[in-house]
Amino acid sequence: MLRLSRKADYALIALKYLAQQGQSDSVSAGDIAARYGISTPLLAKVLQRLAKKGIVAARHGSSGGYTLARDPSAITALDVVEAIEGPMSITSCTTSRGDCDYLTNCTVRNSLRRVNATVLQVLTKVTLSELAEEEPASPVIGLRP
Repeated sequence: MLRLSRKADYALIALKYLAQQGQSDSVSAGDIAARYGISTPLLAKVLQRLAKKGIVAARHGSSGGYTLARDPSAITALDVVEAIEGPMSITSCTTSRGDCDYLTNCTVRNSLRRVNATVLQVLTKVTLSELAEEEPASPVIGLRP
């Protein structure tokens, strides 16, 4: 199953929040973690990694915290996922590490490469500014029989 890690989820949640706040004030990892019920130490590590990759800017001192390092329209979901996870690939035959052991007998390699390219393309089209504009999901309401 294609699934983002918890760290990638937390990164997207935190970055969406930062995009909604604008560049006015820095926000601490603890404030974001408390708002969303996320582990503060884990979120702090995620934000530190995003800072190393140039996606957020870390400010130190009494008014310290994090802000976006770039305009949210210039940060894609793929940028975020790859900053946390490394290069994204849905199968081992589509990585840059070389061919898999089944190359000579594989009948789906080209198809899987197209699927991988499509997933990457979709993630490239989704920006933080688009995520920040989305309304929160409404709770699912069940109908009584």
